[in-house]
Amino acid sequence: MSYSGTIIKINKDSLAEELGLGVGDMIISINGQQLIDIIDLSFAFAEEDISLLVEHKDGQQELIEFEKEYDEELGVEFESAVFDGIHHCGNNCCFCFVDQIAPNMRESLSVKDDDYRMSFLYGNFVTMTNMGKSDFERIRRLHLSPLYLSVHTTNAKLRSRMMNSKRAGEIENQLDILDSIDVQYHTQIVLCPDLNDGAELEKTIKDIGTRIPNALSIAIVPVGLTKYREHCYKLTMFDKEGMSAVIAQVEKWQELFRKKIDNSFVYLSDEFYLTAEYPFPESCYYDGFPQLDNGIGLSRNFIDEWRIQQERDQGNQYGYERLLNITVVCGISAGKVFRPLLKNMNIDNLHVHILAVENEFFGKDITVTGLLTGQDILKALKKQEGDCDGVILPASALREGEDIFLDDWTLQKLKDEYKKEMKVAADADALYSLLTRWNHVKDIRENNLYTWQSNAAYTK
Repeated sequence: MSYSGTIIKINKDSLAEELGLGVGDMIISINGQQLIDIIDLSFAFAEEDISLLVEHKDGQQELIEFEKEYDEELGVEFESAVFDGIHHCGNNCCFCFVDQIAPNMRESLSVKDDDYRMSFLYGNFVTMTNMGKSDFERIRRLHLSPLYLSVHTTNAKLRSRMMNSKRAGEIENQLDILDSIDVQYHTQIVLCPDLNDGAELEKTIKDIGTRIPNALSIAIVPVGLTKYREHCYKLTMFDKEGMSAVIAQVEKWQELFRKKIDNSFVYLSDEFYLTAEYPFPESCYYDGFPQLDNGIGLSRNFIDEWRIQQERDQGNQYGYERLLNITVVCGISAGKVFRPLLKNMNIDNLHVHILAVENEFFGKDITVTGLLTGQDILKALKKQEGDCDGVILPASALREGEDIFLDDWTLQKLKDEYKKEMKVAADADALYSLLTRWNHVKDIRENNLYTWQSNAAYTK
């Protein structure tokens, strides 16, 4: 079977541009090697003498032969990182968020990927339940490390029950294989009350901890439940008392690991601290934020970035000639972080309103900013009191690489409906810049598509 990678962007002044490649062209093979993903392409393209088989947009195939420097890149972006299709998840996890999305949403939101290649390339968490001997052999041969693994529990029977998969019970054997081939991994536990918490959590942390240094970290995130849990396993969410108990339990383990390896090793997502009304750990306890994209330490990282900006700006005087009313949109959880930080901003003629939007679309128990929808944001904006001259929106609520919210509302539609100037902030630095220099800072964001990089990026 032949696979191909479809090009969606040619970088300016790149080798691809010099070779005459175009958007819509497909890479069929390199030096006769069929390619199943950008990992194959990366290693194949490391050669200096290249025979590149391309199928152009008009269906004509062309063999392009050329010489290149060892580290010279092709300079393209692909439609997908995998050319043979995403490996799908065959589990039916009792906590799966995909099973809880609203009906009639775009098809891509219902895709359950469980692909070790996406784990290696982009940090997607995988269960390994669909992996066979050949997959582990390829991981060994190419040394695809680190991986990101959804473990949830090391109790084989419990994991099989939680994931509705017999193969889920093989987790310890699969971790043994990764350890034997010297592949490192970050792990995740979706914590569900009365299932894998308490004594089961103790066992899981202990078991994974014995696999250091191959095991790099454990992230614990609380189960999230939407209002669309029809025909799903009956679950509850942690309340304030339950979150506090988990924090106390994990702090004991963190203390043990810091004495043993000078590293916390196990980390809690921000929701635990926000719900329990408990202070975030200091940055040093996050050890470089190894699972920041998983919501582990986002708030602490934001607070630190904000304070750095304030320290850099000491002595600078910002202000506006006339009163400027700016609304900062965020989720309920982020509102608790933003308010004390922005309260102390002293900028002439600037009034900042933190609009923490309640999630009516997925349900009020969903409080994270990244799951806000365009329609909920519009409702909240129209209900807010006072004047509004401009709105700062969170980049995390938009689909990566596109100006589309989860409910398929476009950013332009929101602008058309509310008719106020809107800009997007991706982090603390961007938010600070927009508030201090609203009239001079543009809304500039990168489109983070599947980008093929040089071979060096995959051989750590």
